[in-house]
Amino acid sequence: MRLRNVKGAKEKIESSEYIVLDYQNYQGHFKDLFHNDNPIHIEIGMGKGKFIKDLALKNPHINYIGIEKFDSVIVRALEKIEDLDIPNLFLIRMDATEIDNIFNHEIEKIYLNFSDPWPKVRHARRRLTSDYFLKKYDNIFIDKKSIEFKTDNRHLFEYSVKSLTDYGYQIDNLCLDLYSEDITDNIATEYEEKFHNKGMPIYKIEVSK
Repeated sequence: MRLRNVKGAKEKIESSEYIVLDYQNYQGHFKDLFHNDNPIHIEIGMGKGKFIKDLALKNPHINYIGIEKFDSVIVRALEKIEDLDIPNLFLIRMDATEIDNIFNHEIEKIYLNFSDPWPKVRHARRRLTSDYFLKKYDNIFIDKKSIEFKTDNRHLFEYSVKSLTDYGYQIDNLCLDLYSEDITDNIATEYEEKFHNKGMPIYKIEVSK
């Protein structure tokens, strides 16, 4: 998701206390950023930030890092949190392909929500559940690997289930229509609310290894 022409986006990002500008300096010891030893979870492609903001508020005992590629998108997340006090949340503007150069065996869980489906076969490697990215994730997990994935795209979901299981992940939970089940603890993204309101099924899978 990319928004256009957000005036002052770069300046807002550079001045925000929630943005980690020198993130390369924390590789291997992101716990120092939070000043505690709590688990660290990340969302890759956080969009406008509703999901990770709500998650951090709900779970103060867990540290969260939201990752987003575009200034014009991440600044929308800042607008949601700039007046809040959320000490267990930071945001990084970076490309997901850098992920294994930034974190080093210190992440306990990855959230992938409504990722770009990259529908063309020649672009399959760019999908965040491709084996190209799964290999990168191997280098950032601290021990047990845990991934939670949601999408409205049936083809991407089917691809992801196969990719994850072929890579050795165990399915802990799989849902073909999230809102047909009891989801009292579910935290929705902006995209999720939009698609659900249109009557579209939301697919979800939780895996571990």
